[in-house]
Amino acid sequence: MRVLVIGDTCIDEYVYCSTKRFCPDAPVPVLKPLYKVKSLGMAGNVSDNLKGLKIKTDIISNVENIKKVRYVDNRTNHMFIRVDQEGGDIEPLSWHTLDKIRFDNYDGVVVSDYNKGFVSNDQLEFIGSKINFSILDSKRILTDEIANAFTFVKLNEPESFDNKDLTATNIITTLGSNGAKYKGEHFPVAEVDVRDTSGAGDSFVAGFVYSYLNECDVKSAIKFANECATQVVQKKGTAKINVDEI
Repeated sequence: MRVLVIGDTCIDEYVYCSTKRFCPDAPVPVLKPLYKVKSLGMAGNVSDNLKGLKIKTDIISNVENIKKVRYVDNRTNHMFIRVDQEGGDIEPLSWHTLDKIRFDNYDGVVVSDYNKGFVSNDQLEFIGSKINFSILDSKRILTDEIANAFTFVKLNEPESFDNKDLTATNIITTLGSNGAKYKGEHFPVAEVDVRDTSGAGDSFVAGFVYSYLNECDVKSAIKFANECATQVVQKKGTAKINVDEI
């Protein structure tokens, strides 16, 4: 099984700190950095999670000029602040690159679109229509033409509200601790101790792809995707799926 991932990639960096006092000249804690953990985020995280599920993965993404730095208390895992760094303009995906892709070499394609300017509307329609199984996870306002070009579209609840005018019926909406919904059906999740929600949507997409490609059953795939997202939110940082723990 082989999947192509296309989209925006970033560096997720966690600076784990200790804190024992407040700043004397401002009402903020004084952080002492202890260690850093870095991993790929966004499309890179989707790709890593697919690999964790034993799926061969190729990725086409922008230059990693986006960094999300989170300062976190090492003891409680409380995040004090996130600082985003973007270095220069993002080079758009070229049509020349798209035309060279052998889509028939893949079982599916995932587009992780954070609306940073890497992929255009026309390119989204093109990608979604080139293969039998495709899923779009997007932060932009979509058209029905884009949504219907894909087998499935994954939106979180705020994104679903932003796209409330869509008439497409292939929308899977993730609801955080309330699970997900699809075509009016609710798919709940178990209540767990949440440590970090970073990358939960990426894990959901990877789990959905894995299950759907194996069973071709959307309901089973959503349930498995929920299990994957539930697993990673119980861990520190941008955690990856461990298929042996599901």
